[in-house]
Amino acid sequence: MDSQTSQPSPASPAPHSFQVDLRGLVDLLSHHLYSSPKVYLRELLQNAVDAITARRAEQPDAPATVRLHAADGTLRVEDSGVGLTESDVHSLLATIGRSSKRDDGIQAARSDFLGQFGIGLLACFVVAERIRVVSRSARTPDAAPVEWTATDDGSYTVRTLPHEARPEPGTTVHLVARAGAGEWLTEERVRSLARDFGALLPYDVRVGDEAIADLPAPWDRPYPSPATRRVALARHCRELFGFTPLDSVELNVPLAGVRGVAYVLPTAVSPAQRASHRVHLKGMLLTERAEQLLPDWAFFVRCVLDTDSLRPTASRESLYEDETLAAVREALGERIRSWLTGLAAGDPERLAAFLSVHHLGVKSLARHDKGMLRTMLPWLPFETTDGRLSLEEFAQRHPVVHFTRTVEEYRQVAPIASAQGIGVVNGGYTYDSELVEALPSVRPGSVVAELDADTVTAHLDAVDPAEELALSAFLAAARVRLDPLGCDVSLRAFHPLSVPALHLDDRAARHEQARAEAEEQADDLWAGILGSLRGSAPRARLVLNHLNPLIRRISSLDDPELIGTATESLYGQALLMAQRPLRPADSALLNRAFIGLLEWATHTDPGEDDRR
Repeated sequence: MDSQTSQPSPASPAPHSFQVDLRGLVDLLSHHLYSSPKVYLRELLQNAVDAITARRAEQPDAPATVRLHAADGTLRVEDSGVGLTESDVHSLLATIGRSSKRDDGIQAARSDFLGQFGIGLLACFVVAERIRVVSRSARTPDAAPVEWTATDDGSYTVRTLPHEARPEPGTTVHLVARAGAGEWLTEERVRSLARDFGALLPYDVRVGDEAIADLPAPWDRPYPSPATRRVALARHCRELFGFTPLDSVELNVPLAGVRGVAYVLPTAVSPAQRASHRVHLKGMLLTERAEQLLPDWAFFVRCVLDTDSLRPTASRESLYEDETLAAVREALGERIRSWLTGLAAGDPERLAAFLSVHHLGVKSLARHDKGMLRTMLPWLPFETTDGRLSLEEFAQRHPVVHFTRTVEEYRQVAPIASAQGIGVVNGGYTYDSELVEALPSVRPGSVVAELDADTVTAHLDAVDPAEELALSAFLAAARVRLDPLGCDVSLRAFHPLSVPALHLDDRAARHEQARAEAEEQADDLWAGILGSLRGSAPRARLVLNHLNPLIRRISSLDDPELIGTATESLYGQALLMAQRPLRPADSALLNRAFIGLLEWATHTDPGEDDRR
């Protein structure tokens, strides 16, 4: 019986650690994660404030000071925070991405801290070639101070120091500028950045001897009167955003941990323009370009606020899109909506001034908010045949509210409709047709109807049948000339007398006209396809005004060629009066008619005209 020898199993490979190229990582931070090298100071302030917060969690009466001193391309930042022991330094400062805020006991209170991602001092290498940290732990008072020194090549040293090197608990960070980055460590630049980032920090932060905190925040300060408050906030807006606001809106949402103010822009802006807002996180400036903070319809305000509930992204320069941000966005939108409602109820003059600039934003909101539409109904302006009116006032004047969907349609019918007593609203501007159609839902009993060519024609007076029969030859010649353009000719009597002709069509007619043009230019295959789509929509029509003296003179002509040229001229003039875009065929017709009339005028003598 052969014996079998067992083979030893292969040895498990030893694990290896990732090697980090610190210079490459710093380049990644400076060019892709952070928008500017200035964030280094925010990281320093953030670490200092978090260290103080951690110490005060255990020692509520501990000092809370941060001191910054800049000179000759160096920066020193001292804080009275919790400090570090030698083991803390090895485990925290020397490990990329490690954070002391993950330690037991602190993790539960993590929401009290500004930093959340453990990047820490690494961001300082964006401007520094060497970082030196001297720290003494408040949790282990007997422990010696420890010094950690690192360079941007990835090397570091750690050593303990005599007790007198750091008598009190806390941390001091020393930076030495890297080549080309000295300007970021000048006292003037450090002071400016510290004011920008830390103006709302709750601790005693100073650059040299100058305090940089500006507390309480302007929106939290007491004022002797509402007028005084309005003036102070307007001054704050000018300093912060560079404009004097039309008004200010309180943004107080205690349940969401949000306090701030929204400033109403003094000039109109495009709804497509992304608004940028300033957001502070627990007093530290997070971003000046928060774009998703307010609903899209609130593009007419710029806001600044402080929050302790919203999550920052890894770069801490924008907000993380989550359910909390969505809830805060809705709550802030409700504050702005309430402000508008309050103006409508108690301050119509300020509301009118606001709407004269920002009616588009309110119309955008009213499309989806029936309560806002009902509130703003007496105030929102619309272009109508009765002038610039609100829908409420217009509906009181007209039992049927007619509207057009395009500006071109409105321009071609407005003069005629007004003369016939038809009330028309121009629904061609942004949101207007939607709001007019929504009118019955907030004003029961209102009747809304889209104005089309048939409605206008029905309100024009018919010509006596005998007179129209006498002009049949004239009308036939006019129809023959305009038939290739897809336009019919009819005769009516209407006011004002000064309008010789009116060009009427609707969207269906224009669609059919565009289809026919495309069919003419297409090859056999596409022409067959487009031909199968031919609709039965009514054609455009040129309505001649029988009351107009010029039409009467033209209708008395007996020269078919001259009648055709005159008809083309009337057609072109009606298009221009309606401010309709001209097709190439229309432009060619206008040119042909103009030349034809010039030739007729220069080649016809008065004697021959009399014989006619």
